[in-house]
Amino acid sequence: MITTAKRLEQVQEYYFSQKLREVGRLVSQGRPIVNMGIGSPDLKPDQAVIAAMQKAMNDPKAHQYQSYQGLPELRSGFAAFYQDQFRVSLDPATEILPLMGSKEGIMHISLAFLNEGDEVLIPNPGYPTYISVTNLVGAKPVLYDLKPENNWLPDFETLEKQDLSKVKIMWVNYPNMPTGVPGSLGLLEQLVAFAKKHQILLINDNPYSFVLNNNPISILQVEGAKDIAIELNSLSKTFHMSGWRVGMVAGNEHYIDAILKVKSNMDSGMFYGIQKGAVEALKLGADWFEKQSSIYKKRRSLVFQLADRLGCIYDENTVGMFVWAKVPQGIQSSEGYVDKLLYENDLFITPGTIFGSNGEGYVRFSLCIEEEKIEEVLARISVEEEIHL
Repeated sequence: MITTAKRLEQVQEYYFSQKLREVGRLVSQGRPIVNMGIGSPDLKPDQAVIAAMQKAMNDPKAHQYQSYQGLPELRSGFAAFYQDQFRVSLDPATEILPLMGSKEGIMHISLAFLNEGDEVLIPNPGYPTYISVTNLVGAKPVLYDLKPENNWLPDFETLEKQDLSKVKIMWVNYPNMPTGVPGSLGLLEQLVAFAKKHQILLINDNPYSFVLNNNPISILQVEGAKDIAIELNSLSKTFHMSGWRVGMVAGNEHYIDAILKVKSNMDSGMFYGIQKGAVEALKLGADWFEKQSSIYKKRRSLVFQLADRLGCIYDENTVGMFVWAKVPQGIQSSEGYVDKLLYENDLFITPGTIFGSNGEGYVRFSLCIEEEKIEEVLARISVEEEIHL
């Protein structure tokens, strides 16, 4: 057998890739599993978005290779969206690069800026892809703590005591996943000042600003942020287009050009119809966000009831499409607790440990599931029932 590359020794198969096979096996055996683990929106995009993609199928250009930089009208759509929602001015010709989902952008950015041995500040807990991509490109992950006693925010005093001389990139994610902490412009200002002081490229991964959140923020709102920061965004959560794979990265021309050098060698452009649909999605306004928030509020209320019934503790003031909850006292393992719920109650949720060691003792419930399914789980778990390990 041909041996695999050494870089694969530093990464593991993505948790959901492995766990969903297990869940699928149980379903195939007839188990009525309710999946509240993964954040894949179950709602459909707006009809205007679907219609735009369908109409685009008959365009003579639809089935050709597309520009590596995306359609001009898509870049202009992102620019208009950022102006309307964040009051951020972006040049669509030079400061926006459409992506096939922001996950792709994490790899492109890392390849564009990291050399072997460079260090990367990564939140703990945080999106697992930050670590896996850092390892794949030969850089070194350096975890920084997000803890409940500091409201899941960076501890700048502790960060300043570290040797930051080899740090090239810092990943941040506010509104935060998995904890749901919304963040603030004040926090983003601190992060920009910290990055400038230590000459670290700051990247805010920002797909959750418009889900159950009345105060959307962008790191590019901070004065001078473009000097040192870039932002990833995605249509997956905001517009229910996760399977379409469309997002973008925004920042100054120097950073965007570097990322484009990588991207142009890795794909041949985003499908035309998807881009046309994305253009329409970006035109949706307050009515769209209010409608989605109304749906998610009802679901979240039921998930709060479920968490109460399971004896979990949560913060009602968090945002996004998840509920981050502390497991009942006495539970020793988040993963063990999740498996017990899966096999004894036919409920799959996400253990906090997949996001880092600071996720131990926590679980994450997804709101990407119909109210009827959440009510089904509530009916299974009586008020009197206690889940122990």
